[in-house]
Amino acid sequence: MKNGFLVSALLGMFVIGCMESCTKPGYDTSTQKSAPFDLLASSNLLSGSSQTLLVTTPFSNDTVNVTDVVTDAAGNKYISDNRALCIRKITPSGLVSILAGGAPPVASGPNGPSIDGPGNQARFGAPLGLAIDAAGNIYVADAGLNRVRKITPDGFVSTIGGSGPTFGSGSAGFQDGSLPNSKFNQPFDVAVDASGNVYVADGGNNRIRIISGFSISTFAGDGTQGALDGPASSASFQFPTGVAVDPSGNIIVSDFGNNRIRKITQSRVVSTLAGSVKGSADGAGAAAQFNAPNHLTTDVAGNVFVADESNFRIRKITPAGIVSTFAGRGIPGFLDGSAANALFADPSGVAVDALGHVFVTDAHKVREISLSAAAGVYTIAGNGTAGLTDGTGAAALFNSPTGLVINAAGNILVADATNQKIRLMTPDGNVSTLAGSIGGFRDGTLTTARFNAPTSLAVDPAGNIYVADQINQRIRKITPAGAVSTIAGDGTRGYVEGPGAGAEFRYPTSVAADASGNVYVADVENFCIRKISPAGVVSTLAGSGAAGFADNTGAAAKFAFPQGIAMDASGNIIVADKNNHRIRKVSPAGVVTTIAGTGKPGYADGGGTTAQFSSPIAVSVDAAGNILVTDQGNQRIRKISPAGIVSTLAGNGLAGFSDGSYSQAQFNNPVGTTVDASGAVYVADKENNRIRKIQ
Repeated sequence: MKNGFLVSALLGMFVIGCMESCTKPGYDTSTQKSAPFDLLASSNLLSGSSQTLLVTTPFSNDTVNVTDVVTDAAGNKYISDNRALCIRKITPSGLVSILAGGAPPVASGPNGPSIDGPGNQARFGAPLGLAIDAAGNIYVADAGLNRVRKITPDGFVSTIGGSGPTFGSGSAGFQDGSLPNSKFNQPFDVAVDASGNVYVADGGNNRIRIISGFSISTFAGDGTQGALDGPASSASFQFPTGVAVDPSGNIIVSDFGNNRIRKITQSRVVSTLAGSVKGSADGAGAAAQFNAPNHLTTDVAGNVFVADESNFRIRKITPAGIVSTFAGRGIPGFLDGSAANALFADPSGVAVDALGHVFVTDAHKVREISLSAAAGVYTIAGNGTAGLTDGTGAAALFNSPTGLVINAAGNILVADATNQKIRLMTPDGNVSTLAGSIGGFRDGTLTTARFNAPTSLAVDPAGNIYVADQINQRIRKITPAGAVSTIAGDGTRGYVEGPGAGAEFRYPTSVAADASGNVYVADVENFCIRKISPAGVVSTLAGSGAAGFADNTGAAAKFAFPQGIAMDASGNIIVADKNNHRIRKVSPAGVVTTIAGTGKPGYADGGGTTAQFSSPIAVSVDAAGNILVTDQGNQRIRKISPAGIVSTLAGNGLAGFSDGSYSQAQFNNPVGTTVDASGAVYVADKENNRIRKIQ
């Protein structure tokens, strides 16, 4: 028996009883873990990508015994530490603290060894499996006390299932009913559905139990050891240790003793999804083999990820039951690197966060499997559905996102045009609403202000955000204190210079800001680039007011629908001149030149004068001076080097959606881009209602 994940002496008596009862002819317990554990999470695994999977170790501490992990929408991780008998919290920055527990259970008091209460006053017997609901409540399978516990976001612990006055075998048993009378026998894992029902892998009772409100009942399993499929009341399991809920509401079970993954429908019919005899084979359904599958989770696509402990691998099962090896070579050890070459010593649990990052509990470590840093294009937020939902990754919804900019904190601001809102997205894909209410026009606070098709954003060194409020024909400002005001435009479509309150624009679609407090505007249907001084006075930097093409100075220059602008390090304004199919440059003095493009729509990389674009709609500039061009007509993101050489960064030229390699990725009318400090490019993929990342 391996020592990597042995339960402490507090749970030893249960483990011995379990392994004796789980033994059957031909079932070798010598390679099993004495106490298998699980973790549960639900989210979005990136799909359709050709990027390389990389295994890293973001958390390692030889003094802990990590048994499970879940993540919340803010990117915090919560782990059950079976050595210190506590639940720990790890922030995105790596700060570790104790949320609840931390001292051994006591044998006195009205509640026996199980002490509920706030923070470190609460006690656990052997915290194993975890689950988290949408409100941030954490559920704990406390196998040592044969109870299911609940921890509120502020750390208050209560018991929602199980009873028994003493620690040890006397508290174990089987009884459905109300909370005070219910009994469990080694509950190893928990899962929670969208309705708040909690499912329990009641290992020692060979059942899956459900806690609904204040009532505990048996969801599946007749209590005998076996592998019988069929109606839930007559189906049998052999020490189920993992449980999860898939997107369709099916309950997925790790049937540890049978080396199978089982499925229970909401109509309570049990079937075998994959697995048969002990082994390590990939394949379909019963042809696949597992060796002590401990714990599992599902992603939003319905894929199941399994910690196949004694095979030292993480396995993946598609909704059709096709099993493959996701990570691990099948040799015990600790080795980071590509997923195919990585080594796991004791993989006992697995979770997937909203970004598709897979977390594995591996003895005293938490391992992470994610896409490698230089792989191509992937989706960081949004799932293709138009809507308005805050959340992380695929749980977030946008409706025609068009403009992006990164603030000083490294967060991405999104002009969510059809939702009439400004959204804020953290680098790990957690999306919230910063400003905007319903469509219209109103200055005020973040929650009362109204926008009408905000299409572009800029930030200045003081942290102010500038918004091209296109249909309102205004330029708006959001201060760091959250005040929304209008700096220029009276709401009338027209062309008027002068003080901001009386100035007029005709569909301002893009903004840029310099370090001196000037704001620049792409005034599309006035065919010019406007400038707003720190005093709020509007003037024209370049353009005649009539559509055309001319490189020249000030009013002698001409544009044809200058759609997007950005500022370079020298103070030049870079312009995506859409209908001229060119990228132009405006100096601080108003001198206009052409950087790249022939003026004819097409697609060609190469030197600036020979390269071709098709309706370039937006630009951004990175720290090295490269210009990123959203070449919308070509459904590509292009790059212009400081030497003027044009190349294709990403996109295959076809409108659609596909993550993956640079050359195979697909966009659907992308608009704004922005570049972070590492050089990663973010894209507002408008018609796909997604924020994409190129790295």
